Amino acid sequence: MMELEALELDEEQQAARDWFESLRDRICAEFEAIEREAGSDSRFEYTAWDRQDEDGSPGGGGVRGLMKGRIFEKVGVNVSTVGGTFNPEFAKTIHGAGEDPRFFATGISLVAHMANPHVPAVHMNTRFLCTTKRWFGGGADLNPPIPYEEDTADFHARLRAACAAHDPTYYPRFSKWAEDYFFIPHRDMHRGVGGIFYDHLECAAPGQGATFDANFAFTRDVGEAFLDIFPRLVRRRMETPFTDQDRARQLEWRGRYAEFNLVYDRGTLFGLKTGGNVDAILMSLPPVATWG
Repeated sequence: MMELEALELDEEQQAARDWFESLRDRICAEFEAIEREAGSDSRFEYTAWDRQDEDGSPGGGGVRGLMKGRIFEKVGVNVSTVGGTFNPEFAKTIHGAGEDPRFFATGISLVAHMANPHVPAVHMNTRFLCTTKRWFGGGADLNPPIPYEEDTADFHARLRAACAAHDPTYYPRFSKWAEDYFFIPHRDMHRGVGGIFYDHLECAAPGQGATFDANFAFTRDVGEAFLDIFPRLVRRRMETPFTDQDRARQLEWRGRYAEFNLVYDRGTLFGLKTGGNVDAILMSLPPVATWG
């Protein structure tokens, strides 16, 4: 199993790791409940993986959770806690790592590709990173092959409420950030209907301020907002009849999603550059897609 103890987590790192793992457990339980409601006995299968740092020392690891069911054609829920030293060139691209390449990262990452084209696909990720800086990042965005204004409005309203509880500027800033980030330049199109995206929500060093508590509380609320709204959207649409044309539209849209994740997504690049588990990193790719 994972040699996480070798990373010698401090109190903040341990708290973040524990939260991400507990959120994973509750999300997976809710998704399995939806499958049972649909008459399926599909469950998540979990695969633990270990990571070695570039010098061969233990570098943490993670657990990939994967389920293929009647409602969730493919859903991955990953948690990881890793640390070590960045490659010198990659370190220059990471906040706070240019002069000191040591790092720590813990987080949860989720992508759900749905069987019914009327049910929106979704992405959610929250994370805590430490270099010479400490910060939270993450967000959630909705990716419907066949958009419904009601679903988009409800998804954004729930995230807006989570943001408003912490800072009135968060939703305007972070929704615009998502709009800009989840864009496919070579297609001149957005990959979905947005959500929120935030990064570099900086924390003071341990014992030097309360920013960790505030930023951690916000990050937890983002996770809670996702767990509240997305299952509601799934249940709203999962029995909607669909046609072959609807399925063809879904598969073409999935091709665009795959293009973004392989060409532009920061999380994919981070995982590959830090020696993460390739299957876990690429769990975001759809099970089936088409290109014209």
